This record gives sequence, C-alpha cells and structure tokens, in this order.
Amino acid sequence: MPAPRYIEYVPLDDALRDAAERNGVQQSFWDIFGRQHFTTPETNRAILTALGLNCESEESLRTALAKRDEENARRILPPVLVVGENERLQLSGTFNLEITTEQGELRKLRIEDGTAQSDFRLPLGYHEARAGGTTMRLIVTPDCAHSPAPGKHAGLGITLYGLRSHRNWGIGDFRDLRDLIDWAVPALHVDFIALNPLHAIHNRRPYNTSPYLPNSIFYRNFIYLDVEAVPGYDRIRQRFEHGETCAELVHLRASAVVEYEQVAAIKRQALNLIFGFNPPGRDCEEWIAREGDLLRLYATYSALDEHLHAENPELWVWPDWPEEYRDPASPAVHRFAAAHAREILFHGWLQWHIGRQLAMTQSHARAAGMRIGLYHDMALATDRCGSDLWAHRRFYVAGCRVGSPPDDFSPTGQDWSFPPPDSRQHGEDGYRLFTESIRKSVEHGGALRIDHVMRLFRLYWIPEGHDAAHGAYVREHAMDLVRILALESVRNQAVIVGEDLGTVEPEVRETLARFGILSYRLLYFEREDGRFKAPNEYPAQALVSTTTHDLPTIAGFWAGNDIGARLSAGTIDLDAYRKQKSDRAREKQNLLDALFAAQLLPPDHTRNAAAIPQLTGEIHNAITGFLAGTPSILWLVNQEDLTMEPDQQNLPGTTAEYPNWSRKMRWSIHDLADSQEAHDCATMVSYWIENTGRF
Repeated sequence: MPAPRYIEYVPLDDALRDAAERNGVQQSFWDIFGRQHFTTPETNRAILTALGLNCESEESLRTALAKRDEENARRILPPVLVVGENERLQLSGTFNLEITTEQGELRKLRIEDGTAQSDFRLPLGYHEARAGGTTMRLIVTPDCAHSPAPGKHAGLGITLYGLRSHRNWGIGDFRDLRDLIDWAVPALHVDFIALNPLHAIHNRRPYNTSPYLPNSIFYRNFIYLDVEAVPGYDRIRQRFEHGETCAELVHLRASAVVEYEQVAAIKRQALNLIFGFNPPGRDCEEWIAREGDLLRLYATYSALDEHLHAENPELWVWPDWPEEYRDPASPAVHRFAAAHAREILFHGWLQWHIGRQLAMTQSHARAAGMRIGLYHDMALATDRCGSDLWAHRRFYVAGCRVGSPPDDFSPTGQDWSFPPPDSRQHGEDGYRLFTESIRKSVEHGGALRIDHVMRLFRLYWIPEGHDAAHGAYVREHAMDLVRILALESVRNQAVIVGEDLGTVEPEVRETLARFGILSYRLLYFEREDGRFKAPNEYPAQALVSTTTHDLPTIAGFWAGNDIGARLSAGTIDLDAYRKQKSDRAREKQNLLDALFAAQLLPPDHTRNAAAIPQLTGEIHNAITGFLAGTPSILWLVNQEDLTMEPDQQNLPGTTAEYPNWSRKMRWSIHDLADSQEAHDCATMVSYWIENTGRF
C-alpha cells in the first residue's frame, strides 16, 4: 500500500490567491479541449509583483493591499464612472455633486447614501464631475452600438498594401482604394470595403511590417498616401516621372511583393520635398494643436527615431537608445524637441494629410452607393519597441506578456510578446487612451473590426520566466470598455464587429450581443463534432466569412497549401505534416458533404473530396453561395477568395520564412475591369449578393 501524500499548507499561497482574485486574476479556466487549468502560486506571485504589489511575505502583501484600500477610501469620487444613459448615478456617501457636461453646461445634483436624488438625463459623452475638491470623469453611454442599415449587406475584404495598379508607387494607396470602390460597387454591389489595419508601422522587413503589431495604435501609416494628390506635388513631378526615380517606381510597381523599405524611402523623399515647398497652413496647424499631446509624443518619437538611427545605423529600437532619450519627459527629449521642431511638425503634417485623404475616400464610397463604406480594423497589440510604449509606458504592465493558452490551433500556446494594459492606470486616467484608440481606429469609416475582442473582458498573461502554457487570464473592466465602445460607435455612426475566435466564454458573446456588437464567424470554425454547420445555423447578428489573414484561402485550404507552407517554414515536422494532411482530407469531405446537404452542388457532381485535388469553379461557387445564404447581417468576401488565390497573407509563427504581409493581389484594378476571368469571378459573387437579399 503506497504511503499517503501530505500537501504542505502554505498561508502565503492563500494570500496570493486572495490578492490575485481581487486584481482580476482568474484562478482557473477551461481550455478548448474541455480541460480545467488552475493558476499556480508562482503565476499569482509573478503577476501580482508585475502589478506593483510586494509579495515577499503574507504580511507585506496584505500591507500593500491595505494601503491601496486606504487610498481609495480617501476619495469622495472615483477617478472615472461609466454609466448607461438610462441609469441613475450610484456613488458612495452623501454630498453635493457638480457636473460640467462636455457641451459646457453646469448641472448640480444631490447624492444621498450613494444614490442621486433626482432623475435627470445627462447627454451622451464625456463629462467632468466635482465634489469636495475631487474630480471624476463621468462617461454617459448608449445602451447599444450603432446598427447597420436594415437588411443584409455584403463587403469585399482587401489588403490595401496588396492593391496593384498602373499608377501607384509599389503599394496600394488611397487613390487605388477609390478606384477599387468605383469597380466594386457596380461589379459586385458591395456595401463596404474591409481593410487591413492602417496603423503606423516602421515599414521594415521582416519584423516591422505586420499591421497587427503597430508602432502606434493611434496614428496611421504614411506609406498609403497618394503622394501625387498632396498639394505641392506638381512642383516636383518631373523628378519622379523621368530618369532613375521613374525606373525605380516601375520596378516597385511590378514587384510580386511589397518592397516596404524602398517604397517608404521614395515616398518620404517626395513628401520631404513637398513639405519644403508647401509648409503646413492654418488648417493643418489648428488640427495639430487639437490633437495635443497624443500627436506631439508620436511625432517626437518619429523624429527622434529617425535622428538617432541616422547617427547610429545600429540603433533600431528605443530600448537601445541612449538612456537620456528613453523617457519622453526627460530634459534631453525636451531639448531635442526644441531643436527639431520642424521635423516634428513634418510628422504631424503627414497625419493631417492621411486624415484628409481617408475622409475623402469614405465620402467617395458613400457617394458611390455603399451603405457602410470603409470597414477598418483595430489591432490588439502594439509593438513593445514602438512609439506607444515609449510615450505611454505607465499604461502597460512590465514583466508580463500577452498570449493565448494551448488550443487546437497552437498546441503549446502562443506568446505574442507585447505587454498587457494596466487597467488600474487606465481607470485613473478616465480611460482616455482606450477611448482615443477606438476613436482613431474608427475615424473616416462606417465599420470597425476589433481584433481579439475578448480583450475587453480578459487577456491571457504570461509572466516573465513562464511559457505560454503557464499563464493566467486576467479580467478587465469589461462593462466600462464595452460601453465606451458603444459610445464611440454611435458618435461615429459605425458598425462594430468583435473578432470572437478562440477560447470564448459564453458571457462574452452574450454581452456583445446585448450591446449590438456583431460576432465574427468563419466557415472553418463553424463546426460541431466535425460537421460543418448549415447556413441557417449561423447567427443573424454576425459577420460571416471564410477566412482571415492567418488562415488559408479557400483554394489554399482545398489544396493544403497552408500545411505545405508550415512544413517548408519549419513550424511543423514531417509527422505533424502527415497528420494535418490526414485531418484536412477529412475536413474537405465534411465540407463537401455540407455543400451537398445545402443543395449547392448538382446531383451528378462527385461526392468524393479525395478525387478533387484542386479547388474547382463549381465548389468555389458553392462555398460562396453557402455563406451568402446565411442569415448573418454582414457577409465578407476576401480578395483572395474572390480571385481564387492559393496563398494566405500571413503564416503564424514565421517572419523571414514566409512573405508575410506583402503579397499583392492577383490582378490589378485595371485588370479587374478588363479580364474575362476576373469578370467571371465578380459575376459569381454579384449573383449571390443579388439572390440572397444582400443588394
């Protein structure tokens, strides 16, 4: 008989558990395989230490928590309160409250035992409340996000950088986007164009081209500017339309992939010259002034980054800068800003022109007949070596990284290598940075996709020294964040889509649905016990599509190109390759069965998926009709699926091993209008749009 096991009782472990729960650290979670995971004392300790709590002993931890409780108790008002438009204010204590609304109107209110004594309505918006010498940001929000126009809608998803044309400078730009709209509205009858995130990146391959790991979440990439439309270009036109520069543009235009460094360099050369001839006018200067510190810090970082890299080409990231420049509030940075005001102004001027061209494009889309227009995408991450971390470091938790636990997509979990937000700091600041991130991302558009929308509820934290299998979920102030998202949605008249893929708690989708935020459903994931769900099983309050940038195209899925790419890149070995090929054969057969069950293939079509090695036009048409026929409000056709391209935009887990974020569209915009094959693809999509109530 084996000897009994005794587990030593450690009081500190209980204290760590209690403190972790108070700070939002979940003590267990269920993974996608149905297994329950428990947070270890070591993980609790590491996360609490990263949050600034002394975990050396039970006494030190309880003392640190008590100190925070005392600080909160001394406040008459919390730093921020987010309420629904139909809710009565609920606070602690008895006092007189003064509220200055966002519109400048003064309101007075008596709070008795924490409850407002009058039931007046405050307008939606960001207000300031005062009592006893303390202030509070009071955010009044709608109960539902903006809804699309009645009926069902269809859209075309593109990578803006991948648009080809006979006139661009080697990358798709805002002029190309308007030309695409002029083709897509009559040819496809779509109501929106979905874009990759347009956030600013460093435009350096292979590590700094992902639109989902931006340099800044608040500002956009100048590389998408139509340089020829910037006032002042006429004065330098000859330089760029003749000789070596013209030849370089021809080369960049013809390249099969986007040459980010060269495109950025030649556009900067032109924009620098235009700026010298045509400095900012009053409209630009007033806009820059209204942007305030947010733009000032981004522009200062951009100028400083270029300056230091020019002095020392080995300096690529701010953590390697001379120490005096790592703090944006340092005397050295202030001296630099004073001495380089013109370079800083230049980066503000670039952002002003980006906003103008985007606004023009959105207006163009609506005038062309699109009921939604531009559908933007907001990344989850921000580069830990980018401007946001340099400028706003206190809003991120050092010592932890964001990722995801093991699942069937990544059996060992994922480490995304960027720090999580510090919800306490965001609350102290009245959620201003979060608000700006939403506002900037949705600006000049009619819809916004929130990448990894579960971020509003919880994120998976991986402490330093731990791998992705030994992290923990940390909860956010979900209702506050969802309500602010709804407010910005209503203010900007923009539909919100939440990318809710992966490990999703039921409350996430329930809350999002209550606030009118659309779910994000992909064909590949909508299965039960291997069976693909029928079209009528999809939810109405959702966007439906086949794939994303990280997943195979329809043609790639059918041929197994994604599995072959993983083997070539070294992210899987030969045994994993064989297993995935076997799984794919089963998935293809299940999909073919679903297409037959939906009566989208003729009875005499072969029912054996193994006999069809490559995607055929009949199956392409059937899958297109399968998704178009769902009740989901929005249906998105990706550019690669429109044109039957076999390769996806990004292969997760790779950098230089795969041409991520650089593949160009199969046909140029001009070819879309003139090619018979492109015409046939467009006719197929437009047929389904017209015949499934999306037109």
